[in-house]
Amino acid sequence: MKIIIFLMLHTFLLVANVYQEDVTKQAIVKIYTTSKIPNYQEPWSSSMRSSTGSGAIIEGGYILTNAHVVANQTFIEVQRYGQRKRYIATVHAVSHQADLALLKVENKAFFKGVTPLTFGELPEVEQRIVVYGYPMGGSTLSATIGVVSRIEHHTYAHSGEVFLAIQVDAAVNPGNSGGPALSHGKIVGVVMQVITQSQNIGYLVPVNMVKHFLVDVKDGHYDGFADLGFGTQKLENPALRSYYGLDDNVTGKLIDNITYNASVKGVLKEGDILTKVDGYNVEDDGTVAFREHEYTDFYYAIDAYQMGDKIKMEIIRDRKKMQIEAMLKYTSDDSYLVKTTRYDVMPSYFIYGGYVFSPLTRNLILSTDRNRIALSYFAGQWQKKEKKEAVVLLKVLASDLTRGNNGFGMWPIEKINGKTFVDFKDFYQKMQNTKEKYIVLEDKDGVKVIIDRDAAHVKQNEILKKYNIEFDKSVDLR
Repeated sequence: MKIIIFLMLHTFLLVANVYQEDVTKQAIVKIYTTSKIPNYQEPWSSSMRSSTGSGAIIEGGYILTNAHVVANQTFIEVQRYGQRKRYIATVHAVSHQADLALLKVENKAFFKGVTPLTFGELPEVEQRIVVYGYPMGGSTLSATIGVVSRIEHHTYAHSGEVFLAIQVDAAVNPGNSGGPALSHGKIVGVVMQVITQSQNIGYLVPVNMVKHFLVDVKDGHYDGFADLGFGTQKLENPALRSYYGLDDNVTGKLIDNITYNASVKGVLKEGDILTKVDGYNVEDDGTVAFREHEYTDFYYAIDAYQMGDKIKMEIIRDRKKMQIEAMLKYTSDDSYLVKTTRYDVMPSYFIYGGYVFSPLTRNLILSTDRNRIALSYFAGQWQKKEKKEAVVLLKVLASDLTRGNNGFGMWPIEKINGKTFVDFKDFYQKMQNTKEKYIVLEDKDGVKVIIDRDAAHVKQNEILKKYNIEFDKSVDLR
């Protein structure tokens, strides 16, 4: 009798598992995206590209996927597991920071018979996961099994920003992007990227980042993940610790720089030592224990909060312990001189007598190897009140007006007619409004490019026509 009962229970569990897997598969979606890809070296032009990715139907009638699956999209179609019909979809919300997006399908027939997937909790190391999606190598649904290898902060390739990520050993390939990683039937992460030079090292956007994103966009507006706007230094050196009077029982990070518009401006000071964030002890290497024996960057505590929330911190100032509170107001784009990677917009530019100017962006730096080391320096610099954006002479279109200067390209500009400028629009306005005969552009070393203003105006249309350029400036400047 016991054997019969055991066999019946075993059979019931097998049937239940098969049913659960089928329900899960019904919620997996293949995404077909047509994108308009900007050319940052020739910012007036672009190309079209078709690609595929994966997604999952979640509550509310949304499809959860990666931002990079639908970045720069012009047209999106989605297809459910086991069906051949494609439905038109649109982007409802996107976080290029966290590489997440929500798609919406207006045709209700698309969701017929689907049980939306739900969310679990941040998994443990060695926890088993199943990754679903539509990777290269076939056109039907793929499922790969693996375990969680580690959980720590990692650079998100799509944005270049650093957030918590889950490393897994499940096989992940192009096309898997945006697909769900499930454990016990619930989403614990979204497939994000792989290390191509390795074997079976893939990364997921963890479920806590996904939940933050979903709460953020409930009001129809994406605010993002906050940046406190200060730089820190590790406190591992014994001489440095002694200088600040720290005993062996105190750990933290030294605040060595604060941006002019930081969330903590007027609350923190340079020379303060950050010892706790939201109750988490900050270690000398800048990590916090988010679980027993597991450490990651102290921004783990900050990323749990929404923009506009207040966060409590503990510091040591002048060898005295203090508690402070700061409101989260800004993202990293509000702090850094070079904006994070841009999507869904065409690059800004303008042409003046064959000289092509553009703001310095990470897209531009990544688009060429030319002068990359020098320009990458700007990417790590903070904004200042008088300098919020860097500008480059992108290239010089060869003509009798510009001859001798054709070698200039990706050249950072510091001054125009001896004056500095705040950002690209300020630079553009100064170029347009100058009444001087010559426009003198200068870099930090004093190297100059001289433009004859009257000659540039005379030659402008001829040069544009020669290079088949329709507009002399981007849409945002017209």
